[in-house]
Amino acid sequence: MAPIDVLLNKLAQHSPLEFDDIKRIRHLSCSTQVLSSGQDFVRQGDFPRASAIVVEGLVARYHTLESGGRQYLSYHLPGDWPDAQALFLERMDHSVCAVGRAVVCAVPHNELIELFCERPTIAFAVWRQTLIDASIFREAITNNSSRDALTRLAHLFCELYFRAKQAGLVKANIYNLPLTQAQIGETLGMSLVSVNRNLQRLRKHAPADFKAGKLIVRDWEKLAALGEFDPQYLHQQLRAKK
Repeated sequence: MAPIDVLLNKLAQHSPLEFDDIKRIRHLSCSTQVLSSGQDFVRQGDFPRASAIVVEGLVARYHTLESGGRQYLSYHLPGDWPDAQALFLERMDHSVCAVGRAVVCAVPHNELIELFCERPTIAFAVWRQTLIDASIFREAITNNSSRDALTRLAHLFCELYFRAKQAGLVKANIYNLPLTQAQIGETLGMSLVSVNRNLQRLRKHAPADFKAGKLIVRDWEKLAALGEFDPQYLHQQLRAKK
């Protein structure tokens, strides 16, 4: 699928676009870049002049700590726009890297600003996507601060699996998720020992398993209950149901 089509499919999940909107989006410049695992697309402190759309793979936002460690903030699948805020907040306050191999498409900021002025409906759609990102951030704060370790882990897996399924990335209840246990710990504020222990507990409860970069969901309802997961905060396809 062409990079712009990946973006259009994502926007269509939450925002109606007119024929002329779609036609105008297809005229955007798009510079494709293949990222190796761990490679940054943009770094904390940069002043980017283009924003990235995820085309393939998984991309993560993260903060670099003074100790050299990382706090992973969010994960982004095809169609997501992990650094759209750089259009208006000129200096990056976090970094964006590939998790496993990933492909991104860079669109120049000047073209995007011109597009938003010409077609306000598109600007509203992108704005809505950034609001959904903010909703995901709020849920992540609640997850990391108010849930026990097993529930926290189950919730993260629920979110990634649900979003991957919406993007057509789940096959036979398996999602290829190239996270390491260390990265899971740096996402959830858990030690490597705690991550390993709770993965074992998750296997014992039997709703899901994670090993060798594969998330296997055997009982979605049980996993969602364990993770206290309610997908309303993701705002997926809600407009289409009205």
